[in-house]
Amino acid sequence: MESSSVFGARLSLKQRYCLLLCVAVGATVVYHLTRNKTEPKRMNRSEGLRANSSQFTLERKPFRILGGSIHYFRVPRAYWEDRLLKMKACGLNTLTTYVPWNLHEPERGMFNFEDQLDLGAYLSLAASLDLWVILRPGPYICAEWDLGGLPSWLLRDKNMKLRTTYPGFTDAVNSFFNQLIKRVVPHQYSKGGPIIAVQVENEYGSYAKDKEYMPFIKEALLSRGIRELLLTSDNKEGLKLGGVKGALETINFQKLSLNDFSYLEEIQPQKPKMVMEYWSGWFDLWGNLHHVYAAEDMIAVVTEILKLDMSINLYMFHGGTNFGFMNGAFAVGMPAPKPMVTSYDYDAPLSEAGDYTTKYHLLRNLFSRYHTQPLPELPSLRERRAYQAVVIQQHLSLWDSLHFTDKPLKSEKPVNMENLPVNNKNGQSYGYTLYETTITSGGALNSKNNVRDRALVFVDKHFVGVLDYKTQELAVPDGKVPNVYGRRTLSLLVENCGRVNYGKTLDEQRKGLVGDIELNQRLLRDFIIHSLDMKPGFVNRLETAGHWLSMRQWPNFPGFFKARFYVHSFPKDTFIKLPGWLKGVVFINGKNLGRYWSIGPQQALYVPGPWLHRGDNQVIVFEEQETDGKIQFASSPDYGMPVDVQ
Repeated sequence: MESSSVFGARLSLKQRYCLLLCVAVGATVVYHLTRNKTEPKRMNRSEGLRANSSQFTLERKPFRILGGSIHYFRVPRAYWEDRLLKMKACGLNTLTTYVPWNLHEPERGMFNFEDQLDLGAYLSLAASLDLWVILRPGPYICAEWDLGGLPSWLLRDKNMKLRTTYPGFTDAVNSFFNQLIKRVVPHQYSKGGPIIAVQVENEYGSYAKDKEYMPFIKEALLSRGIRELLLTSDNKEGLKLGGVKGALETINFQKLSLNDFSYLEEIQPQKPKMVMEYWSGWFDLWGNLHHVYAAEDMIAVVTEILKLDMSINLYMFHGGTNFGFMNGAFAVGMPAPKPMVTSYDYDAPLSEAGDYTTKYHLLRNLFSRYHTQPLPELPSLRERRAYQAVVIQQHLSLWDSLHFTDKPLKSEKPVNMENLPVNNKNGQSYGYTLYETTITSGGALNSKNNVRDRALVFVDKHFVGVLDYKTQELAVPDGKVPNVYGRRTLSLLVENCGRVNYGKTLDEQRKGLVGDIELNQRLLRDFIIHSLDMKPGFVNRLETAGHWLSMRQWPNFPGFFKARFYVHSFPKDTFIKLPGWLKGVVFINGKNLGRYWSIGPQQALYVPGPWLHRGDNQVIVFEEQETDGKIQFASSPDYGMPVDVQ
């Protein structure tokens, strides 16, 4: 009996141990399955955001939107939570974000909502942090983003009329919304999610080419299950033409004008007033100065807006970065478009690298007065590092990189990049395009203003000059040693510097050579056209190529330049500086950081720590014309000489 009872006790201990082990394993599995899925809080809700009186209501109680814009596509995913926590700690209750169609549908019918573009995860994260969301799904977003977020393959249709009810456009919008809106619907307030309002298009009053268009977009949202409050967003002039029945009109501005509020009250009596875009700073253009907007001027206007019982959204709260080739261009009131710089710091309250600014602290102090509970503690800042400068080890000329590109097109006439038969017949969207033809003499090369936007011109790989909007004619020298037939190769490397994102010229944003060019008043014919969009596949093929030459051999330009640097500890954010270089693009571990250009104002590119590896890191720089062979790092940005926003 005694021995059997001991045996029974041992069995029960084993059973208990096994049970505990099973529970622990089960809990671990559940944790790993769910840790990246921060689902919106589900709760019983009866009435979402309403605009039935002079104040917004949420669950029939007065509600003021204290909003800020942070675009998920401009912030490394690893930093989404950091930026949203800093937003919440500033006293904001609502996140606003655009949705970039061009990234989500890079080729017609090919959709991407994963990783950096996982909008559902971004919305769930906002919900988990108790932030409401105003979603601005476009299809046009402006945002200082290439073509206002519209995909360039739309321009393959020579009759395309963007932002109208032209069937070629509406068919594409319907196809995109079929994919987008079904991912958004479960995140609405009425379904337990964070979305309290959805914007219908964006600043349409400043475009206004088709009276049927805004009703079409509104119906496209409603018919796919959008049930929350609808809004529109325009500047004062745009308010006259930008509204649509059934959507609350909101206003965009920077400098305070009580006349604007009076007009809003006049067209929309007894409705809540909201500044959908209060511009906390401004964007920068290559070749101009760095725009700043004084913190004391900003806080004075925000204080007045709140005193007037209005809701507000800070555009931007945190700007982030135009990584890759995604920057837009500005053309309003200019003889030619000027491209945006890579940084989208915007002089916003939270800097490009996530630092607090004077604006942030002033806003936090102000917003704290509109909360009954103390604001959360400020999240700690992330350490940055100025890594040791590195020396370029190898180079590869542009000409030697061509066999890593798609098969070139032979064409009698020049073909613009969007209509090239690449990327599954979707054309080329971004980057550079190389046009080559044969000439038999020198003389006057005339672009006939058909270069979009900037072309480096070569004869037999020797640099001749630059053609752009301003310079439309170049002298091509006669060859000193022509070959037996007197033929030489004329090459034009044409860069798409960024498509215009605002204004009435969206339909005219085709890039590359968009028409004929002449030599001595004779049209040039018989081109070989190479697409150099520098997508990740191309960069990866370059990295592993065996054609790289040592820097002991004098490099040819344009060219690719490769270096390695070692990170000994956990990678930190940094900035790359290239003071001895002229113009080009930087890739780190295969990711496109964006463009640099010595004309400024921006002189340093932001490098997010999560994009670096502990250990070896590879940098590839595409440089057009000049290098000192060194890559430098800094722990702080350099946005250039400042100038006040006018």
